[in-house]
Amino acid sequence: MKKYQRIRNLREDSDLNQTQFAKILGMSQTGYSKYETGENDIPTEILCKIADYYNVSTDYLLERTNQKKPYPHK
Repeated sequence: MKKYQRIRNLREDSDLNQTQFAKILGMSQTGYSKYETGENDIPTEILCKIADYYNVSTDYLLERTNQKKPYPHK
């Protein structure tokens, strides 16, 4: 089970609680919590919403890179 520590850190850095951020994503707090703990994998659609909200790359969220900024759109 992999924890998604970066989405938690970004949320906390934005002074949002899980309920507030879950509402932004259009989901329940319980469902969102399971992403942060790694109990559930994050669906691609939600992963992209999180990346867009924080203006970071999905690779950054998945800890595949330490570069926060997304790749430029062509």
